[in-house]
Amino acid sequence: MLNVVIFGAPGSGKGTQSELIIKEFGLEHISTGDVLRAEIKGETELGKIASGYIEKGQLVPDELIIDILAKVLDSKSGSKGVIFDGFPRTIPQAKALKVMLNERNTDVSVMLNLQVDDAELINRLLERGKVSGRSDDNMETITSRLKVYHEQTSPLAEYYIGEGKHTGIEGVGSVDAIFGRIKDAIKNL
Repeated sequence: MLNVVIFGAPGSGKGTQSELIIKEFGLEHISTGDVLRAEIKGETELGKIASGYIEKGQLVPDELIIDILAKVLDSKSGSKGVIFDGFPRTIPQAKALKVMLNERNTDVSVMLNLQVDDAELINRLLERGKVSGRSDDNMETITSRLKVYHEQTSPLAEYYIGEGKHTGIEGVGSVDAIFGRIKDAIKNL
């Protein structure tokens, strides 16, 4: 199985590139946000537990997220692989994901790290806010999201470097040029 973790700061192009990767390599898309919402909407046992945390304004515990992801992954057992979008975000989540995948005789194949400097990210997000009307694409929120990313999420790159799974991808240029770099990285696995 080809299991890809797509990684990068807000505005780095993860969503756009994920769609292209899925199309090119025939992967399934696993977005933790989408999966959680589906479990809650379906009123599954895991969804009910997750809903309890969310209703109290708490984060859903990593163990519960992993249980939900395991259920989704098991339902996609015949696929060529998956792309993980929005997970993991912390080193403990990455370690838990590794254990869960290893229990299924697979592992993360590559962590694609879309690298874009903050000035470009801010420009992209402000522009996206103008075009899409997304209320979270304003300077105050963008600055806060980038701070959280640098403090809490970016250390995950070091973890995957240590695992030998990290591939830095220059995330600047045309969508096609960036995707060309991603295709080369995946084909060289």
